[in-house]
Amino acid sequence: MLSFGIMTLNKRNEKSYFLEMAKRANAYGINCFRFVPSDINPISEKISGDFFNPSSGDWEPKVFSAPAILYDRCFYGDDSHSKQCMSIVNWLKAREDIHFLGYGLPNKLELYELLTHSSISPYLLKTDPFLSSEKFFERLCPDQPLILKPASGSQGKGIYYIEKAGKDILVKTDKKDGQISHCFEKPQKAFAWLNRLTSTRQYLIQPYVNLSNKESQPFDVRILLQKDSKGTWKEIGRGIRTGKNGGIISNLSAGGTNISFDEWIAAYPSPMQDYICDELNEIINTLPAALEDELPPLFEMGIDIGVATDGSIWVLDINSKPGRKTILNIHPEKNEELYNAPLLYAKHLAASMQNERRQDHAKTVSN
Repeated sequence: MLSFGIMTLNKRNEKSYFLEMAKRANAYGINCFRFVPSDINPISEKISGDFFNPSSGDWEPKVFSAPAILYDRCFYGDDSHSKQCMSIVNWLKAREDIHFLGYGLPNKLELYELLTHSSISPYLLKTDPFLSSEKFFERLCPDQPLILKPASGSQGKGIYYIEKAGKDILVKTDKKDGQISHCFEKPQKAFAWLNRLTSTRQYLIQPYVNLSNKESQPFDVRILLQKDSKGTWKEIGRGIRTGKNGGIISNLSAGGTNISFDEWIAAYPSPMQDYICDELNEIINTLPAALEDELPPLFEMGIDIGVATDGSIWVLDINSKPGRKTILNIHPEKNEELYNAPLLYAKHLAASMQNERRQDHAKTVSN
């Protein structure tokens, strides 16, 4: 049977998703394992993790070799455990006897540089690395706010709206319990705050674009793509994420809500509906190829797209380890498809690898 491993930094994360996936694995001839990368013994290379027992219908402790195919659901922070696991995962990715469902994406700055040379470039907000507080405040002008965000990160965490209002500097950030704002009346204090914030992480700078609806709620279009059993990209669903009044971000982790794409698009005049749908389809049809032409293969991606008040359309974020909450809130009938998709693609990968081995063997024999 095919061995399939799910990697996570914490076994409490995504428990129901992993369990439901594992319950379906045996029907596809797959043995399903779950583990934390730091649980690999560096000497024996054996893993102390969990094996899903189809008979008991639950996870059981087991020591095993690295599975042939890995599904990486590790979400890294700045802590030492994250850094340790990241190094181990990079080591696993370099092994020729292991294949990943998807190999992930570089940070947002590297991704921007890569996509500026593709057909997606018209949909990208100008993105620059944060170099120093001095250069940042030189660029900050009245009526032209800037967005400061971590180069690596997800769920909208650590994003700041910064505006110059006369001599004052206004800073806002969204949290789950509400928005936090602060007005710096003295530039020195704003400099000191920004230096502290950016001392331990890499940040990027983007112009602020008004991506709010008539109720002053930020919103974006979340589109989930996955590869099917033949390795072809497929749209699983799309939905609208709406943030709180006066907010900066629409992420559910910051208290956002969902509405269906059909309900949202119906509020626009017919010509605008056609324009938006055509633009979204153009992004969906070209973005996966633009990424995989330059990067190792992916299995899934969440694309966050903003529609500005002037009708311009922007790719805000691309996540290679997307959540499923937005799609399932709107399309609960997609549950079964989402549980099965990683297993079906794993089978496709295994068959492709077997075919490659046969071709290599045939070449060897003929020579």
